[in-house]
Amino acid sequence: MRYAWIKAQSGHSVRKLCQAVGVSSSGYYAWRTHKLSARAREDGRLLQQIRFVHSLSREAYGTERVWNHLRLQGESCGRHRVQRLRQTHAIHTKRRRRFLRTRSAYQRVPAAPNRLEWPFVSAAPDRVWVADITFVPTRQGWLYLAAVLDLHTRRIVGWAMGDRADQTLASSALAMALTRRKPAAGLIHHSDQGVQYTCKAYQKELQDAGIVVSMSRKGMPYDNAVMESFFASLKQELTHHEQFKDRDEARSKVFDYIEVFYNRERLHSALGNRSPEDFAALAVSN
Repeated sequence: MRYAWIKAQSGHSVRKLCQAVGVSSSGYYAWRTHKLSARAREDGRLLQQIRFVHSLSREAYGTERVWNHLRLQGESCGRHRVQRLRQTHAIHTKRRRRFLRTRSAYQRVPAAPNRLEWPFVSAAPDRVWVADITFVPTRQGWLYLAAVLDLHTRRIVGWAMGDRADQTLASSALAMALTRRKPAAGLIHHSDQGVQYTCKAYQKELQDAGIVVSMSRKGMPYDNAVMESFFASLKQELTHHEQFKDRDEARSKVFDYIEVFYNRERLHSALGNRSPEDFAALAVSN
């Protein structure tokens, strides 16, 4: 704002500064003495809260989640007010436009039956886990991430990272999940038909843990939509906006995203705008 710039230029003639930026001296002095209305002061206070939540969420939240976060903190503002302030002050969510690729409806007999059905819910923790592998680009090469997600809490219960997308990586993520959660026999493990999950070594690990195997139909990624959604969030909120110099830097950032932000802080609409950890604690208390 030109008036604010003039005010910051101490030691210079106000009249000459006003002439330089094309405003009147009287307008400048009127601006200096103007008192903000109560509404404007409240907008300014709320704007600071919105900026704080925007930063806290790593620029990942849209208007709906920002508004819900503010309400959880005791704010009584309206959703449209939050939207107006975000638009006016150019507070934008970090997003990359998504393109969905249609696939053929052709199906083959899967290595294991698909035991999950829409809307992909689970009645309690550690009843259904979904697993998959994705990649993170770095200047050193790909960093692969294997993850195991609990369908009830949406919490990442196991993960592993490495420079190869092999069975060892998938098994490491599974081992973490089993060690952390110690699920009872009968848990359903759902994945795609990738070789990492269909190989004898991984299948034996599932069998030894008393886990029931479920797999997506061939060429149907939507059968594992919840894990696809997690990977989409990871990429939209972190990796699409970072340039990692090497795998170690990517490992550190992905670890922070999963364990600090996603599991413990990120509000999830499917969980009633709670984080996975908060929702899991609620499930235990009930």
